[in-house]
Amino acid sequence: MKIKSIQSVALISALTFSAAVSAATLENIQSRGELICGVSGNIAGFSAPGDSGKMQGIDADVCYAIAAAVLGDANKVQFVPLSAKERFTALSSGEVDVLSNNTTHTLTRDATLGLNFTYYNFIDGQGFMVKKSLDVKSAKELDGARICVQGGTTTELNMADYFRQNGMKFTPKGYDTSVQMRESFAGGACDAITSDKSQLAAIRSELKDPASVIILPETISKEPLGPVVRQGDDIWFNTVKWILYAMINAEELGIHSDNIAEMSDSKDPNVKRLLGTEGEMCKGISANLSSDCFMQAVKQVGNFGESYERHIGENTPIGLKREGSVNALWSKGGIIYAPHYANRLPVEQAQFCAVI
Repeated sequence: MKIKSIQSVALISALTFSAAVSAATLENIQSRGELICGVSGNIAGFSAPGDSGKMQGIDADVCYAIAAAVLGDANKVQFVPLSAKERFTALSSGEVDVLSNNTTHTLTRDATLGLNFTYYNFIDGQGFMVKKSLDVKSAKELDGARICVQGGTTTELNMADYFRQNGMKFTPKGYDTSVQMRESFAGGACDAITSDKSQLAAIRSELKDPASVIILPETISKEPLGPVVRQGDDIWFNTVKWILYAMINAEELGIHSDNIAEMSDSKDPNVKRLLGTEGEMCKGISANLSSDCFMQAVKQVGNFGESYERHIGENTPIGLKREGSVNALWSKGGIIYAPHYANRLPVEQAQFCAVI
C-alpha cells in the first residue's frame, strides 16, 4: 500500500486521453500488479492515514477489496489523495483506476463527465454543524451566517438552493479540503459548517472538544456515495460493481472474514457461488479474474457490515449508528441491497425455458 500526491491536469486533455486508457483497465492493473485508487485521504472513517500511516476507512476498504479480488492481495494498492476539484480529472485522464472518494452520484456527473457510478457504500444527506455556544437549534436560524463549505462539491449548490428556498442570506467561505474547512470552523472563521452528515461527524470527532458542537436536525439533500469508474470499459465497471455487491451479499449470507473456511462447506448455493465453489461467477465477468475473486475480497477485507462497524460505526469516534438507518441491509429496514448471483441453467433446462 502506497500513498502519493497528484497534480491536476486540464479537463479537456483528460477527456481526450480517457478513451485510450479505459478499454482494458482490468488487464492494465493486473499487468502493473497494483491498483491505483483515488481517495480524499483526509476524511476520518472514509479515507485517512491511521497511526501506522496505512490508509483506513470505508472508502479505502473498497480499494483494498478490489485489489484482493483482482490481484489476490489487498495491499497491492497505491492510494492517490485527491481534492474534490481534482478527482474527476484524475479519473478521466487515467491517472487513477477508480475513485473511492466520498463522491455523490448525480445526473450531471453521470451524464456529462464520461464516468460511471457503480453502487453505494454509504447513503448520506447534507446538514449543518454549529458550535453549541451559538445557541442555534435549526438550520432555519442561520440567516446571515458565515458558512464553511468545501469547493468543487454538490454541497455548494445544495446550500445555495436551501437558503434561496427559505428566503435567507448567507456568506459562503470556500475551502479546497476538509482539513482546511475544519480548521477554519474551529478557529471561528465561520458560524457554521456544511457537508454530508457523515463528514460532519468525522470533522466533529477530530475537534479538540467534540462535545462543543452540534449537528443540526435538518437534512437538505440526498447524497448517495460510492466508487466511480470511467465510461467505456464495461468489464471494469462490472468488476468494481460486483465486488461491492459481494461485500453486501456476504453480510446478508452471514459470511465474514473470520468464518470463510467453515462457510466453504455450506450447502447454500448462494454461499457457494459467492465463494467461487459453484457457478464461476467471477469468470462470468472476465476470464482474467480468479474463480474465488469475491471470496478473496471478503476474506482479506471483510463484508460490508464489518467495514462499516470498523470505521464509522457507533463504537468508533465517528459514531454513526447503522441500526434503523438507510445504511442498514434491506432485510433489516435499510435500503442497502445487492442483486442476486443467478447461476446459469443446465442446457436442457435453458432450452425448455426458451420454448415456454
